[in-house]
Amino acid sequence: MNLPKSFRLLGAFAAILACGQVFAASPWPDTTEILLWPNGAPGSEGVTAQEIYSPPTARSPHGHLSPVHYPSIFVFPAPKEKATGAAVLVCPGGGANTLTLDHEGRDIAKWLNSVGITAFVVKYRLSKTPNFPQYTLDTSVGDAQRAIRLVRSRAAEWGVDPKRIGLMGFSAGGTVATFAGVRFDAGKPDAADPIERASSRPDFNVLVYTGAMAAPLTVPKDAPPVLLIGSTEDSAHAVNALKVYQAYLDAKIPVEMHLYAGGAHGFALEPTELPVGTWNQRFMDWLEDLKMAPKK
Repeated sequence: MNLPKSFRLLGAFAAILACGQVFAASPWPDTTEILLWPNGAPGSEGVTAQEIYSPPTARSPHGHLSPVHYPSIFVFPAPKEKATGAAVLVCPGGGANTLTLDHEGRDIAKWLNSVGITAFVVKYRLSKTPNFPQYTLDTSVGDAQRAIRLVRSRAAEWGVDPKRIGLMGFSAGGTVATFAGVRFDAGKPDAADPIERASSRPDFNVLVYTGAMAAPLTVPKDAPPVLLIGSTEDSAHAVNALKVYQAYLDAKIPVEMHLYAGGAHGFALEPTELPVGTWNQRFMDWLEDLKMAPKK
C-alpha cells in the first residue's frame, strides 16, 4: 500500500468505522490503528480538523504527528513463536505539541516485539494544541487510561495476559505515563461501554527521561512498580526522575532508577557506545525480576 507523505483522519471517517480499525490512515503500512472512541473522543466531539503525519527527512530525522484529535492505538503484535504474553503501551514524547511517533513509538514497539512483548503505540491528544484549550494534561492522561482499558478488554484477542500490561512513556509521554500510573481505577462494572468496565491500572510503569510534573504527584498505596531511566547530561529531566523516585520511595512502592552519566535528551534506542545504550536491557532485567517476562 503506497501512502502519501502526510495522512488525514477526519472525524466523519471515524464515525464510519464502527469496529474502530483504521488502516488507510496509519503512517506505517500494514499497521492496525484502533480508535479509542470510534464515535469521537470526549472533548473532541464535532472536531473535523486534520491530523498531519510528517515522515522523517534529512533535516528532521524523526517522523512526527501534529495535531491529534482522534486518539488511538497502533497495534504491534509479538511474533507468535516469541510471544511471552506481556504487553506494553508506549506513549511517545514530543513536547506536548507533537508526537514523535517513529523514534519513540514504532521503533520502541518493534524492539519490544523482538523480545516477545506485544506493543501498542498510544496516539494521545496534546495539551499544547493551538486553538484547542480544552486539551490539557488530564486529556492526555485520560487517553492513556482509555488505551489501557481497551487493551485489557481485548487481551485474549492479542494473546496478552491482562495482568501483565505495562505502560512506557518518553519525555512528555513520560509525564502522561507518570500520572496515568497513579490516577487509575478498577473500572466500572455497570458501564454500558464494555471497555469502561476494565481497569485502567498498568501492571508496571516505565518512565524514560520523563517530563516535568505539572501537578503534585500523589502515589497511592496500590500503584504499580516503576522503572525510571535517564541521563544526568539531560539534567532537567534527571531532576524530574529524582522527584518521581522520591515520591515512590515515600509511598513504599517498588521503584528502580538508572541515571546514566552520558546521553542527551531523546536517546531512545539511538545507536551509541555509551552505557545508556543498554537501558533496554536493564528494562528486561527489571521485567524479569517482576516476573512479568520469563527469564532468558
